[in-house]
Order: sequence, then C-alpha cells, then structure tokens
Amino acid sequence: MNQRLEINKDEFSGEKQMREVIDQACDMMERIYQNGDYPKLSVKRSWSKHNPIITGEMAVPSAYRWYLKRELFKLLEKGAEIHIFPSRPVMPLNDPLLFDNVDEDDWDITQKKMFLFTPERIDISLNRLMHYSGTRAEDFQRYIIFTNYDMHVEVFNNLFPDCVKPDRPVQMPTYHHKLPDNRGFSLVNIGVGPSNAKTITDHVAVLRPDAMVMVGHCGGLRNHQDIGDFVLATGFMRADRVLDNILPLSIPITPNYLLNIYLKEILDKYERNYRLGTVYTTANRNWEFIKRRTVEEIHISRSVAIDMESATVATNGYRYRIPFATLLCVSDKPLHGKPKLSEDAQTFYENSKDLHLKMVLEALSMSKKNNPEGLPNANIRAINEPLMGGAE
Repeated sequence: MNQRLEINKDEFSGEKQMREVIDQACDMMERIYQNGDYPKLSVKRSWSKHNPIITGEMAVPSAYRWYLKRELFKLLEKGAEIHIFPSRPVMPLNDPLLFDNVDEDDWDITQKKMFLFTPERIDISLNRLMHYSGTRAEDFQRYIIFTNYDMHVEVFNNLFPDCVKPDRPVQMPTYHHKLPDNRGFSLVNIGVGPSNAKTITDHVAVLRPDAMVMVGHCGGLRNHQDIGDFVLATGFMRADRVLDNILPLSIPITPNYLLNIYLKEILDKYERNYRLGTVYTTANRNWEFIKRRTVEEIHISRSVAIDMESATVATNGYRYRIPFATLLCVSDKPLHGKPKLSEDAQTFYENSKDLHLKMVLEALSMSKKNNPEGLPNANIRAINEPLMGGAE
C-alpha cells in the first residue's frame, strides 16, 4: 500500500475536490500511525522568503483531525505543496528515552503552531488526558471550559443530557457536548488549585482547541463589590508560582481581546454587575493566614479578585498559543468581613450556578459564529512567527 502523498492546489478543480483530498490525507496519516510509524508532513510555501519549507511529525492524528483539515486547507488554498509520508517508528510510552523527546527545555517556541509539539509529547499527553478525564481524546471539542465545582457539571448535564461522560471515577471528570467537526463544548472539572490547572492545560493544549475559558469563583477584593458580582479578567497576578521557572514573571499575560468582548456583551445583556481588572492567583487556599504580605501584593497589583487557577490557565494558554479568558463570580469578601463560610457558600452556589455557565456558553457561541475558523491569535504568537498563510 502506498504510504506517500503529494498534493498541491493546481491539481484540484474546486474547493470540494480539495476538501476530499484533505480527507484522504488525514486518512493516510491515521493509517501510518496505526501501522506503527509517525506520519510526517513537509510543507513547501513558495511565498515565504526566509522559511519556505516547514516540517513536523504527528501522533494520534485522529484526535485533532478537525484541526489538521482546517490548517491543511488554509495551506493548500494559499498555494502550498504538501508531502505526507512515514517518518520513524512510534516510540513506546514505556521507553526510557521518551522524555528526552518531550523536554520543554529543548522546545523551540517559535515553531509553527501545527508542529508545536513532538509526536512523543502528543502521545503521552493524550494518554494522560484520557487517564485524568475519563474520556477519549477524540471526544474533546474545540471550546473548552474549566471549572472546579460539581454544580457546573450538574448545569452542563442538564443543558446537554446526551453529552459524553466519564466511563469511570477520575481525577478531572470531563463532559462533552459533541457537534460535527468538534464544534461543541467540553467541560472539565479540574478540582482546586494551580497544579491541577497546569496539568490539564499541558495535555489539552496538544489538541489545539479554539478557546479555553476558566469559569470559577473568587474572593472580591474591592469595597464596591457584592457577593454574586462577576469579574472579567483583563490581566493576571501570577502568585501561583507553578510556571515561574518556565515563563518569566516579567512577561505580561492578558486574555484574548475578542473573547472578553463577547463575555462583556453577555454580561451587559443580562444586566449583571461586574468589574474588569487583574485577578490575583495564589497557590495558598489559606492566604488570609498571611494577610499582611498577600494584601501588600494585592494593593500593588491593583487586583480586583483572588482565586487559585485563573493565572495558571492563562499562562499556559499564552505558552501554547490558545486563546483564553476568565469569568469569575464573587463568592466571598474575606478582607471585608465576609469570608467563605459553609452555609453562606452553599446558598451562593445554588443561586449563581446556572447563569454563570450559561453566559460563558453563550459567549463561546458568539465566538463560533463570528470566528468559525478560530479566533485571531496574533497576540500570542512571536514576532518571528507569522501566520501559516502569512507573507514571511
């Protein structure tokens, strides 16, 4: 069986035929992988003066087929020549050399987005993603919502009773409202804390989602905030520390501008009280016990809310070039005599859970409608990393 394919735009009579050949190309990549080799893509871009040929290897191409189809179509439409062929045998996940091939200290962060991860990294990440989520990698949708509350899972299941659910008890149970071409929503209950937030986003990133949104609760830090008000993050104070040795604190992290616009429109539509501003993310759930030191950082950063996951999700979104945003709801005001107490918290959760998740789903639906091919991500690309269809 021939396991090589060469395609270019000149061979096609129209878009329909081009898409059919792209489907064949994805089929071939999946066969190559199933037969024990990594499929390799070599892309010749005649319009590029400085980087005309880009290459990369794949693993588990079935898991993000929708993404490969979209990117290959963009390339062919621009006039690229694409070659697909087997590269080398798939490395077993129990090979001692595996992690030599996934070491991010050797990572080229200017690599083209389709080839950002080595195939070994894709393999191990998708294996771990299935382990943590209890669902197949292929079930993940383009729009991913992170929460740390079962109540949001309850709302999601009520909205989408036929969603795919975990097949066993797992650490970060995940639920998928599946639509054709992976255009649905995935909800991941990541639990509490920045360590879990980093773990799951490390692995979700290889699927190249169109957006990630953190839906959580926070402590309000300003006088003029009430319990139940919302916070739409415009920046993050990275006091979680889990990514400090990977991405310097001097690098600014800001959410996707368009995602924030859609979230703001929905907040205004429902006439909700909210504040825009910096979210302070800590790894210490009992940060109030070192109040003086923490409050000094809060004041200097002018933060409006405090939580335990948002900056971590945002930082990994930045690192992996995934558009991201954060919408939090104020559940307590520990600096103003309203700490999170059990009975009050349960009442707040019951009153806030439905609208919070529904607003995020509505904002993501707006994003899908207005950006069917994915949100612009120029602000999370390097200056020497133009779009695949760009002029460099």
